[in-house]
This record gives sequence, C-alpha cells and structure tokens, in this order.
Amino acid sequence: MRVHKLTFAALAVAAGLSLTACQNDNAGTGQSDPSSPSSVSSSGGGSDSGSSDQGGAKNSAGTSSTTNSGGTGTAAGTGSNANAKVGKCRTDELEITAKDNTIDGDPDGTVVVTLTNHSGRDCTVSGYAGVDLKTSAGSLSAKRTGQQASSAILKNGKSTYFPVNYPFNKSGGSGVRITGLVVTPPDETKSVTLNWPGAATLPVTDGSGSPVKVGPVGSAGQGG
Repeated sequence: MRVHKLTFAALAVAAGLSLTACQNDNAGTGQSDPSSPSSVSSSGGGSDSGSSDQGGAKNSAGTSSTTNSGGTGTAAGTGSNANAKVGKCRTDELEITAKDNTIDGDPDGTVVVTLTNHSGRDCTVSGYAGVDLKTSAGSLSAKRTGQQASSAILKNGKSTYFPVNYPFNKSGGSGVRITGLVVTPPDETKSVTLNWPGAATLPVTDGSGSPVKVGPVGSAGQGG
C-alpha cells in the first residue's frame, strides 16, 4: 500500500509539474500573442510617435522643403509668368471708354481714356496708344507727349488710363468739329471708335503740327 501511495503521489507530483509547465507555456504563448499587437501597437505608437517625430522631422524638413520649394516654385512661377508668359493686352480683351476730365482753369481740355481688362487673364500693356480724332476736316492724329512710358501688368478686371489733351477753340469761329475718337491700344492694329466726350470743336490750325497730345498708358489724368 505504501508503495502504491508513493507511486500515486509521484504520479500526482509529475502531473502537477506537467500541468504547471503547460500552464506556463500557455501563459507565455498567451502573453506573446497580445504582446505582438501591443508591440505592434507600441511600435505603431512608437512608429506613429517616431513617425510623428521623424515624420515630424521629415515633415518639418519635408514640409519646410515642400513649402519652401512650393512657395519658391509658385513665386518663381509667378515671376516667370509675370516676366515671360503674360501676353500683351489685345483690343478685343479690353473695354475701352472715354470721359471728359477737364478741370476748371486748365489751359487745355482733357479727355481720359480707360482701358479695362475683361479677358479673364492678366495681360501686359505699355507705351502709347494710337489716338485719332475724326473731324469735319478729316482724321487728326494725336502727337505723343514724349513722357517716358512704363510697362505694367494689367490684372484681370482692373483698369489703366491715359490722357488726351486738346486746345479749346477760343477763336470765336466755328473751328473744326470733332465727330469721334479712334483708339488703338499699344502694339495693336485693331481700333475702337468712341464718341468724343470733350468740347465739340478744335481751333483751326495752320497745319504746322497736331494740337492734340496723348500721354502714355498709366500716366496722369486718371479716372476723373
């Protein structure tokens, strides 16, 4: 009996040890499975954090680089567009109007011609427009004032101006009747004919030169 008891006890101890080992193995396996996700999670978290940090550093460098490069690219693009790719303003893309802008006390009359860009894009405009007055004595071309002209980009929807100066008819006679104003934008060949908004007549001249003067686009006399 004692031998059987010892044998059973030994078997019980062995079984207990075996069970404990199994439980330890299971426990280890059980921890290793969640620990994987946990590790992934942590690694993911670390990766996120590291991504955030490194990504942050990358992003910082990347963003900085991208932003700077993007900004620079944009600026360069704009500069490039501004300097090279912006086309000139065409007659058909401009709304051209004229109004009297004579100020009391001025020795001469002034008509301001407005060029408004409605092309849907920016365009460049510079120099002198062609200006002719249609009169009862024929066409009369305005003479340039000689003022220096500057080049400018006319933004879509924006306007620029130039003045047309002419002498008042103080002769007491009927003078030369003005019937229209013909405007040709700088560097264009297509013209627009407008109603003349200034005084009705010009003094008769001896033909030695045009009494009508035109200033460059963007010069004084704007708007009125």
